[in-house]
Amino acid sequence: MKIFIYILIACATGLVIYNTTQLDFNHLLEGESSIAAVSVLAGLCAILALGILLVSKRIASKVKK
Repeated sequence: MKIFIYILIACATGLVIYNTTQLDFNHLLEGESSIAAVSVLAGLCAILALGILLVSKRIASKVKK
């Protein structure tokens, strides 16, 4: 499970990097740049949620011991 979470974090990071290259900072919320901006935010939320999941798994394993 831990390896799968790390793979998902790597995929989300790759998507954030790719979508960041698609951003037009002069017109951030227009056209395809708005889709890229929303995708960057979604990727960052996914990374945050997966990080919280990793921490909660570590806490659960320590509580069981």
